[in-house]
Amino acid sequence: MNSADTHPQLQIQLTKILAVSTLLLLIGLGLVWELWLAPIRPGGSWLAIKIVPLCLPLAGLLKSRMYTYRWLSLLLWFYFTEGVVRAASEPPPAAILAAAEIILSLLLFWACVMHIRLRQKHARRIDSSTLPTTSP
Repeated sequence: MNSADTHPQLQIQLTKILAVSTLLLLIGLGLVWELWLAPIRPGGSWLAIKIVPLCLPLAGLLKSRMYTYRWLSLLLWFYFTEGVVRAASEPPPAAILAAAEIILSLLLFWACVMHIRLRQKHARRIDSSTLPTTSP
């Protein structure tokens, strides 16, 4: 048995921490980007409201709701796509911020997928260990 099998709760908790912290970083990046560092218009941009959908899953992640991890992994592709488009079409510093958005989106997606996989694997292991055994 390897260490991955002996500490599933620790791994689940680590993916949760990674997901929550990456989500907070993505929210912070979006706000700082659109309001101060490289807004589309001087003085800030209404594009900062793109962060609102990212605020919705925060409570679900903190409560470890599996459904939230699943739909967040789908929502992230909008932010990844925005990052790719803006990285290719805007000059620095916006292109650098877009690259950071791409990296954070991919990292958050990975954390969500791993959290889901680990929880499902752990649940299957618990189910199989609690099944009554029949002897012939």
